[in-house]
Amino acid sequence: MSRLWMVYVELVLISCLGQIYAQNENPVVFTLGMFQNVSIPVNGSVEVNVSRIPAEVAFVILQFHTQHRNATISYTRVPAYGFSVTTVDSGLLFPLAPNQLTLSFFLLSPSGDSVTGIGVILPYSRTDPVPGACNLEFPLENDPNIYVLYNLYETIIRFAPANIGYARGDSPPACDVETDPNTRWRLQYDVYQYFLPENDLSEQSLISGMEMVATVPGMVENGRKLMTLSSQDKTLVSFNSIPGQGVIYGIVVRDPVYNSSASYVPVHTYACSFTSTLDGCTMLGRTSTKVFFTITGLAGLFVCFLGHRFFKCELFCLGFGFGAFCFFVLITRTTMLDYDIRLALTALIGVVGGVGLAMTWWRFGSVMACVVFSGLTFSFLLSSIIFFTPLGDLSVFHNDAVFWVTFVCMMLVLPLFFIRWPRVGNILTCGVVGAYMVVLAVNAYTYTSLSYITLDILKRLLNEDFSRTFISVPLQQIDFILISVWVILAVWGIALQLYRERSRPFFPPSPYVLWCQERERRKTNVLDPSHHMPSLPARLLARLRQLTRHQEPAGERTPLLL
Repeated sequence: MSRLWMVYVELVLISCLGQIYAQNENPVVFTLGMFQNVSIPVNGSVEVNVSRIPAEVAFVILQFHTQHRNATISYTRVPAYGFSVTTVDSGLLFPLAPNQLTLSFFLLSPSGDSVTGIGVILPYSRTDPVPGACNLEFPLENDPNIYVLYNLYETIIRFAPANIGYARGDSPPACDVETDPNTRWRLQYDVYQYFLPENDLSEQSLISGMEMVATVPGMVENGRKLMTLSSQDKTLVSFNSIPGQGVIYGIVVRDPVYNSSASYVPVHTYACSFTSTLDGCTMLGRTSTKVFFTITGLAGLFVCFLGHRFFKCELFCLGFGFGAFCFFVLITRTTMLDYDIRLALTALIGVVGGVGLAMTWWRFGSVMACVVFSGLTFSFLLSSIIFFTPLGDLSVFHNDAVFWVTFVCMMLVLPLFFIRWPRVGNILTCGVVGAYMVVLAVNAYTYTSLSYITLDILKRLLNEDFSRTFISVPLQQIDFILISVWVILAVWGIALQLYRERSRPFFPPSPYVLWCQERERRKTNVLDPSHHMPSLPARLLARLRQLTRHQEPAGERTPLLL
């Protein structure tokens, strides 16, 4: 029995080796600096060879990119810890020995599916800094990769420090000498960001983007430089998560002494999963969200053109927004309820808030208090717009105390102007805020960066670590179209309401106050015929007695005068 088992094992090994050799009969040949498509078979591997490496090249970096399926790149045929890396954007660094003209490595599919990606090998000279050569955190000895983590609020990238360049055959310079300016502590790291086209989750879009930013000149020309880190800074940067929007992050390390540079392996993310059956990249638009924001958009259109005329409806919408926003922050920070349940409860509390604000005005008739509330709503949106600009990425506003003090002060200034010009201020709120509600409704059906004007403030309230993130988002064609729609709706809504209300009272009177005034007038004005009219209880009692008199039995007499 044992002999049969040994024979079976030998046959399996021979079969596997035969498959491996068959797969490597036609290895893939890479040319330095040239992009090449590679297809890795199911449970298979591909050997990649590079030849004719020039003598002036001190090291090369391999980049291999796929859209959402992991691929393994390995120094050896059998992947091992510390000699391979598995991810969608992977890279290996090859220090070259003297007289070395060729090298080889292996691409494997770890997921049981075939993987297709694009690869490139970039050469660097002895004066160029070596990305990830002072790695103490990640598995590879020389790790040029950027590692990305994301959640609903933020996307974090991490990388290993680089070392200064050295020639073939020389020993790498020491990484732990902190006082010597001729060591890696003189290096600087430029962090870049490149946005893929909006609403485009195609693989071709990602490949085109990677080809544009894979090299140092391409990243500098096409990417957006966000910041520069020194060697004393942490090798960690946080950004705002934008689910469904493809973003490529790149790091260029520079050596100011040699005026040279090298690129880490760029990494991309969509801040969502392609394989998840819930909240995947292709399922970001929930039905509940669409219903909620569709109703919001219709209400915003009404407020934009008719809000001041129907003052109670405007107050309901403003109270709804305030109550819903505050309750969503509270329930999200204190509970772990499902998103749909939280959204339903938020809508319910929003209705309560809207009814409460409208009834407050109905009962007390304080127009000034309502105008101040309207001004606070408008100033909240205006402050959010200001911090949506590059001003919000200033390092001083990464401090929560500075940010919130500045934000609140900006919110409190604008209502002072509303007190001086209440009707104009209220119509201005109706036009601008109502038009933005329409923009939010459009965002439920197609991606737009304008939703992050208020969403960034919401994220900062919900996540304590969001203050250190970079909140920059792309403004592309759909955003400029919606900005135009926003401006046109706001201008037309404001102009129409100012024209319609020019001959009317500044604000409609409170129904309860009108009723009280009418009652007082009837009590005090003796010339008013209604003053001599009996009260409603007296009239009801007289009518009841009249009906009773007609129903008395025969033989009984009713006095003529009651």
